[in-house]
Amino acid sequence: MDIQLDETDRRILDELTRDGRMSVRALAEVVNISRSHAYSRLERLQDLGVLEGFSAVVNPARSGLGTSAYVTLTVRQHSWRDLSERLRHVPEVKHMALVGGGDVDVILLVRTRDNEALRRVVLDVLQAIPGVLSTHTFLIFEDLSNP
Repeated sequence: MDIQLDETDRRILDELTRDGRMSVRALAEVVNISRSHAYSRLERLQDLGVLEGFSAVVNPARSGLGTSAYVTLTVRQHSWRDLSERLRHVPEVKHMALVGGGDVDVILLVRTRDNEALRRVVLDVLQAIPGVLSTHTFLIFEDLSNP
């Protein structure tokens, strides 16, 4: 599906990325459109699947998740559908991506309260999933994510 976004759509998305709690009234003022037009634009962006939802940005360390790691998986061919469904039910997995062009198949962002919990997730949970052939863990010493 080829979705065409105009400058107004992009400005709305930029503003909501900066502040997802912004009211429609404030959004309309900043983007310089009417409130009813802002409502219809938001509904259109949601219907098209461009705007999937609104969420809070949480500081992992301050919320009790002091250990973070990227965990790569090498998996059996044709196991992605079942594997991705199982990974969705691992609460410590915060992001997953199927990748190509290297020696690994899947990259996960895993956040846990400490190293012991990370060890449990990798050794007891991830490696026990059928289709996972191997894992490799990269501890994150400093997270420089953009807010």
